Amino acid sequence: MRFKLNTYFKILSPVVIIFLIFFFTIFSSMITAQDKTPWHGKKCAVCLTYDDALKAQLDNVVPLFDSLGLKGTFYLPGYFTGFKDYMSEWKLVAKKGNELGNHTLFHPCDGKPAGREFVQPDYDLNSYSVQRIVDEIKMDNILLSSIDGKTERTFAYPCGDTMAGDSSYVNEIKGDFAGARGVEGKMQKIDEIDLFDIGSYMINEQPGDSLINLVKQAMSGNDLIVFLFHGVGGGHNINVSVDAHSKFLHFLKQNEKDIWIAPLVDIAEFIKEYQENKD
Repeated sequence: MRFKLNTYFKILSPVVIIFLIFFFTIFSSMITAQDKTPWHGKKCAVCLTYDDALKAQLDNVVPLFDSLGLKGTFYLPGYFTGFKDYMSEWKLVAKKGNELGNHTLFHPCDGKPAGREFVQPDYDLNSYSVQRIVDEIKMDNILLSSIDGKTERTFAYPCGDTMAGDSSYVNEIKGDFAGARGVEGKMQKIDEIDLFDIGSYMINEQPGDSLINLVKQAMSGNDLIVFLFHGVGGGHNINVSVDAHSKFLHFLKQNEKDIWIAPLVDIAEFIKEYQENKD
């Protein structure tokens, strides 16, 4: 009996080995395929963000969003005229599924770097304490919640600055937000993203094809890419033309089967869950 069993396993072992090789090849292929579509089964994630509560965004962005069925994030400084004078319009923007993100009350920035002449002394982060900027951010959250009724949202660092005086305030706001967006242009892998250092590409007069090419690059790398707009068809010295913006958004819509397009709060919550489950 022992001889027969040994003979049997000698005959079977090459078959078993071939089967195992085949199984692991298929399994590896499945894992690779999953890694190439980590964003709800799509190749990349795209977030469209718009800063500073501009009337041009209400006029030129929101109607295009509505016609294409797209959603994005609008970062609103509570004291800016474009927010105060159009609160009912922003409330409607939120009802349509867009995120109203926190951009502080007064948009304070570091006034020291070259080109920051626009920073008023009263709103220079060099004269702020951490407590002051945190209080300002929390008050903007209260204001935004009174508009959209939501308690979960993301934050955008004004001018990309994260220091109040000589201290970082990042850790002090982590409990208040799903994530925070900066201004460093970078594409990011889902398992490598720091939710409080989300990069973005600031758009200033680039043609539509340039924006489309960035998304194609994100698709090839299975990355998150965040776009940072200010003026669209005017309203700010950092601007993109209506035609370029429209061409870009139509491309996104036409390729929705491969691109997940969502407000940043939704993307940040998805990333957090993905990273926690992976760990």
